[in-house]
Amino acid sequence: MTIRRKIRVLVVDDSAIVRKILTESLAAEPDLEVVGSAPDPYVARDKILALQPDVLTLDIEMPRMDGLTFLKKLMHHHAMPVIVISSIGQASCQAAIEAMRLGAVEVLAKPSGPYSVGELRASLAMKIRAASASRVRREALAAQQVHKTESPLAGTAAGAFHPYTVIAIGASTGGTEAIEAILTALPEQMPGIVVTQHIPAGFSRAFAERLNRNCRIEVKEAENGDFLRPGRALVAPGDFHMLLRRTDSGYRVSVRGGPRICYQRPSVNVLYASVAEAAGARAVGVILTGMGSDGAEGMLRMKQVGAFNIAQDESSCVVFGMPKEAIRAGGVDQVAPLNRIPSALLAAVHSAARNPVEAA
Repeated sequence: MTIRRKIRVLVVDDSAIVRKILTESLAAEPDLEVVGSAPDPYVARDKILALQPDVLTLDIEMPRMDGLTFLKKLMHHHAMPVIVISSIGQASCQAAIEAMRLGAVEVLAKPSGPYSVGELRASLAMKIRAASASRVRREALAAQQVHKTESPLAGTAAGAFHPYTVIAIGASTGGTEAIEAILTALPEQMPGIVVTQHIPAGFSRAFAERLNRNCRIEVKEAENGDFLRPGRALVAPGDFHMLLRRTDSGYRVSVRGGPRICYQRPSVNVLYASVAEAAGARAVGVILTGMGSDGAEGMLRMKQVGAFNIAQDESSCVVFGMPKEAIRAGGVDQVAPLNRIPSALLAAVHSAARNPVEAA
């Protein structure tokens, strides 16, 4: 009988209390082992070399060297999976999103009370498992990223598209960078886009604001009742499901609570199922990098009503979990590397415009 080696975790945080909370949160997990902790990056550097951890949890605000500086050095000299655990103040949220651009694979909210400790305990082990299975980018900017200034789509109009065409994008681990790569490559004239990325409450707004600064289309964190119009992308807020609904005046989104689906809130399945009902054959679905099966069932439902669906290929995924499950379920029409998804989207949008079937 083969005994599987435990995933080795190093906790880096200047707070002794937080280090204790994270260590205790993982103590009951049979496949995980906290092999050490460090109060600052200098101690962390020595412990990484001595202990050879598989995954690092990293605070952003630390003495002697801030987490972003350390992460940049780490990804250049000793690339490894990193989960950022940060406070949810505005500056910290922006820094956490920047950390994901630099190569961190996940972001979690730092515990600030008994309730948040429970929330962290529920998701930390799952995130560490996903991180341990991820492909780590050695350079600060991924080679797979589509650069908006060099993209051949930058000056390309999307052409005519049906007013009820909608694009639905879902992602998890590694998804923030994949989503940015796609959206920054798209021209301003695009159908409305709805995005569900597995991300904690508080960080989704910073993520949407970053996209809005870098994209030609408008991007905002969704609010209940927001109108989805061409040239606009709405991002599901962390800890809330987002659904698309069709009204007499066009598409609007509903933002609501509810149980976790596939352990997630927001859930990609919830978004896709609502898009299938609201847009039918006018929809184009995209499923990107992430661990787990969220999105597979909803994408199949989209295909069954005539939508065209695209999955990111294994070679360009940080974690080929969600796309793999969607492909296995039979809901995917096309598999493409990340840098070819923008052009695939434009082709699908044109095809949807020619589809004679009206959305349900």
